[in-house]
Amino acid sequence: MSDILNELISRRSCRSYKDQLITKEELDKILTAGKYAASGKGKQSTIIISVTSRELRDRLSKMNAAVLGNPEFDPFYGAPQLLIVLAQKDFPTAVYDGSLVMGNMMAEASSLGIGNCWIHRAKEEFESDEGKKILKDLGIEGEWEGIAHLILGYPASAELPKAAPRKENFVYTA
Repeated sequence: MSDILNELISRRSCRSYKDQLITKEELDKILTAGKYAASGKGKQSTIIISVTSRELRDRLSKMNAAVLGNPEFDPFYGAPQLLIVLAQKDFPTAVYDGSLVMGNMMAEASSLGIGNCWIHRAKEEFESDEGKKILKDLGIEGEWEGIAHLILGYPASAELPKAAPRKENFVYTA
């Protein structure tokens, strides 16, 4: 089995983290994996926001929890940092391009032993006035759609969940 296939089979979502940022070298590798994701017509319609500021991380957590309807919950499961993928709102393959960026980064994070999990509701966050202000404050101009958050950190436990059995009739041949 190839290293890539083995990594894809063994990757699991992590929902419990140590309160420690990953190294710059690890983060750079994860970001590079995202930068090299395939994109519609090769247009690279996505951007990534790397959040290591605890203040911004907590602010985004509160926004995300509000969208979820559970303001007391931390939807980032205590992960100390995150990456946010956004895509050009008017680009026809924006959601697909952003999803490929997320998949590449998730696989690379896992290969480095970095816990990670896809978190939804970025779309609603960055459609809000507060989300638009965050983008403006970061110097990001234009119309962007939030695709997802990738929470990152060192797993609190060495044990990640086992893979669920794959369902029957997943692949059809014609």
